[in-house]
Amino acid sequence: MVSPAAGDLLSTAIAAACFLFLLRTIISLKSLLFLLARLFRWVEAHTQAHQTFTIPRYGDDDSPENPLYRKAAAYVAALPAAEDSDHTSLFSFHSRPNDFSVHLIAGQNVIDSFLGARLSWNFLSGADSGDALVLRLRRQDRHRVLRPYLRHVETVAEEIELRRKELKLYTNAVAGRSGRRWRSVTMSHPATFDTLVMDPELKARIRADLELFLKGRAYYSRLGRVWKRSYFLYGPPGTGKSSFVAAMARFLCYNVYELDLSRVSGAGDLRSLLLDTSPRSVILVEDLDRYLAAATGEARISGVLCFMDGVFSCCGEERIMVFTANGEKEALGLDPAVVRPGRVDFQIHFPRCDFTAFKTMAGSYLGVTDHKLYAQVEEGFQSGGKLSHAELGEIMMANRCSPSRAIKNVISALQRSASLNPAAVEKKEVGSKVEEGIREGGREFRKLYGLIRMHSWSKKERRMPPEHNGAVAGD
Repeated sequence: MVSPAAGDLLSTAIAAACFLFLLRTIISLKSLLFLLARLFRWVEAHTQAHQTFTIPRYGDDDSPENPLYRKAAAYVAALPAAEDSDHTSLFSFHSRPNDFSVHLIAGQNVIDSFLGARLSWNFLSGADSGDALVLRLRRQDRHRVLRPYLRHVETVAEEIELRRKELKLYTNAVAGRSGRRWRSVTMSHPATFDTLVMDPELKARIRADLELFLKGRAYYSRLGRVWKRSYFLYGPPGTGKSSFVAAMARFLCYNVYELDLSRVSGAGDLRSLLLDTSPRSVILVEDLDRYLAAATGEARISGVLCFMDGVFSCCGEERIMVFTANGEKEALGLDPAVVRPGRVDFQIHFPRCDFTAFKTMAGSYLGVTDHKLYAQVEEGFQSGGKLSHAELGEIMMANRCSPSRAIKNVISALQRSASLNPAAVEKKEVGSKVEEGIREGGREFRKLYGLIRMHSWSKKERRMPPEHNGAVAGD
């Protein structure tokens, strides 16, 4: 007779065996379906009339790389079917170690579908013939699918190249023996629109404006206008103008050409530098107000204005031109013609921090969303304290291990700033004078009230009868 414990153990073993049998059956079923699908594709490939198109990497020995090959290779490597192939090579990027890409190997077959048609790609590698991609599709789908599919491949490949593009930061130098006017380094600035401390509504407007610009080739062509956009950024130093330019370039996947006007010899040199820039780039001119204030001669100023919106500013399409100035707009002293519509499409003010910006930065730098000292910080801003984003960021970074100490240092900095702010000092002096006047008026009122009461008592005593006065005295 079997004991109850042994029966339970036997039941558990039977249930486990059944579960493993079902799991193995399901796994085998998936494998069987995969093999059946491959068999179906093999039968279709050998029973249907197909046409192949070879896309070589190079033509003749001296010819450059075929652009269609480069784009097709990027497109095919990004297909999900490329990772599902039996043999796949994976590579990582030096600048993005956590990003991986698929590289095609000889004989690898990748399946794709478009407009209901099934297409296949094969990679060929030969020492004599060179590398090539072979596109294969049914002959009956050739006229309906081929050209739209290749346009789709180019469009997707351009987007992939933009996402993986290593952005460059160029700066102009004095022409030397090499003749190179632009020198470049990799742009490693990590700023993005998500990390910018700006008014959310303004940030959304700018993002929407840039997205419309990226899609605006046909629109600008229909209007007969050059496909470019210009921004004027102004505000005190340290308020985030340079970070904004880096975030803009990263959002657009554009290189940045920082033009130092002090190294430009004249209008001809300026035009030459502009001709050497590439499309899909941000042309940055910093401290425009300082240059125009120091520029001598109408020719130099006229050259800058022509650079902003003249004929040579139209030598390349899909460009963003950015001009910056340090200070408030009223104090810059710029000629209105410099920032008139046509030369500047979008003007953006970068103010010093307010309490809302402080809370956003505290959340990013210190990891706090609320604190008992926030009321004192808000009072510091309301009393006239002014700090730039750079100053606040430096205080928070230096005290990031102690949020309370960081906020206390921010309060101290705001108090020092308020004591040095002429407007705040004048407001405080006026307030002190008003309070002193109110106190002085109160003292005068009390004196007058005392005199009135004394006078009223004197009149009352004179009206009283003598016997009443005597009775009072006798008492």
